Amino acid sequence: MSTMTIQGAAARTGLSGPTLRYYEEVGLIGPIDRDPDSGHRRYGEQDLDALQALACLRAMGVGIEDMRTYQANRRRGNVAAAEQRDLLLRHAERVTQEIATLRVHLDYLQAKAALWDARDAGDPVTEAEAHLRVEAMLPALEAATR
Repeated sequence: MSTMTIQGAAARTGLSGPTLRYYEEVGLIGPIDRDPDSGHRRYGEQDLDALQALACLRAMGVGIEDMRTYQANRRRGNVAAAEQRDLLLRHAERVTQEIATLRVHLDYLQAKAALWDARDAGDPVTEAEAHLRVEAMLPALEAATR
């Protein structure tokens, strides 16, 4: 079986060395095998697969406890399929809400940029139209930032 150093595992997963050590410390992975001569961590393919999954979850804003649940469900296999689905769908809903909020923020930024573009061009008619668009967006912006 091929193994990888912590530097190699970090490069492959996009997780830093300290994050890899922390994930082992809190029980998300491992324990990781050690080289008998040097004592350095040696990550196997199963470790790397688990770390890839954790890196994806982390990138999506999943917290440590849900990562722990995800890993436990992976080990349980098909009997945990419904729990795994529900955990992922719960986070998918959160991401969907974050996307909706970001769309409102993007629309607002673009409307404000159009307002300033009209000011820069010295076009009072376009500026007034842009100002109305910005004003119309304020309730959605306020709701999105709550």
